[in-house]
Amino acid sequence: MTSASDTSHASSLGSGIAALHAKWGWIVALGVVYLIAGFVALGSVVMATVASVLVVGAMMIVAGVAEIIGAFQLKSWGKFLVWALLGVLYVVAGFLTFQNPLLAAVLLTLFLGASLIASGAIRLFLAFSMKRETPWVWVALSGAITLLLGLLIVARWPVNSVYILGLFLGIDLIMAGAGWIGLGFSLKRRG
Repeated sequence: MTSASDTSHASSLGSGIAALHAKWGWIVALGVVYLIAGFVALGSVVMATVASVLVVGAMMIVAGVAEIIGAFQLKSWGKFLVWALLGVLYVVAGFLTFQNPLLAAVLLTLFLGASLIASGAIRLFLAFSMKRETPWVWVALSGAITLLLGLLIVARWPVNSVYILGLFLGIDLIMAGAGWIGLGFSLKRRG
């Protein structure tokens, strides 16, 4: 039993896919650009690390300015001061990232390693608390790999700080590029 909204949703999805079908070449081209950028990043992981840290710094400045602007929308002085202070701290942290990107890379790499350790430990805990009918083994495997990766990052920290973020950026760009290329060719075959 399908309703009118289900039918309109399906036709909307179909028209969206048809519109993407016409752009399959551009989607493949975007994937190729991602792939090239990923291999360039892997070719110079130190520069890719610095570039990723600078992007984080720029986003911190943008977020800080947004927080400061948002503070002026508040009616109480207490909330205004807290929001404005948070915004100023973001802006200062962003500028410090630009001033010393390698120190920022050291701190971000430590945070990344600690986050992966925490995420892996939580996934392992959740996997062993799942019912045996569910795919708990895959959750446990994912948790173990994430935990191991985090431990490897923290074990080599701070030495690995100059290349870990660039390595992750390069791998992410390559995987995204492969995904876009696969989507583009899939759309070409579909139509």
